[in-house]
Amino acid sequence: MIKPSLKLGFLASRNGSSLRAIVAAIQAGTLDAQARLVVSNNRAAPALAFAAEAGIPELCIPTQADAETADRRLAAALTEAGVELVVLSGYLRRLGPVTLAAYRDRILNIHPGPLPAFGGEGMYGRKVHEAVIAAGAAQSEITIHLVDEEYDHGAVLARRAVPIAPGETADSLEARVTALEPEVFVETLQRIARGELVLP
Repeated sequence: MIKPSLKLGFLASRNGSSLRAIVAAIQAGTLDAQARLVVSNNRAAPALAFAAEAGIPELCIPTQADAETADRRLAAALTEAGVELVVLSGYLRRLGPVTLAAYRDRILNIHPGPLPAFGGEGMYGRKVHEAVIAAGAAQSEITIHLVDEEYDHGAVLARRAVPIAPGETADSLEARVTALEPEVFVETLQRIARGELVLP
């Protein structure tokens, strides 16, 4: 019996670095997956232009004016595209209850620090790296986790340690972590595709 490819949907507010790396892995034949849809809340997101150039269906669903309608539209669009697993690639909006229910335990996010110690509402991007440095931690982590109703709360699927170098600053740590994140996301999806990592 041939195992089906992962059917992926992507949510990105800006550049979508992990999106780009995952699509490159699919095109190279190193990830058994299909990119079914890219959605952004930002019409000017470079991720949408990338999707169009790559021949991936793309859609803008603004969320600020009417979050409830946007939530329903997002869940419907993902379902209609045949998406089975949702990848957050720098999506800067909280997901609504309809989408969360439709894709329970099937939404993956990447966090630039150790969880749960450096997570929660307001802990994203530079703030995470500043907190890790301020805490005097020996290492940071790139963490991939499932998304639920609480910020950075869902089950952790993968971790990659990032040792703190002597004289490390939030700037240098952020640069190192950002460079590694797409690779970690691709590796995690490869493990899911091979059946080595089983979702709940």
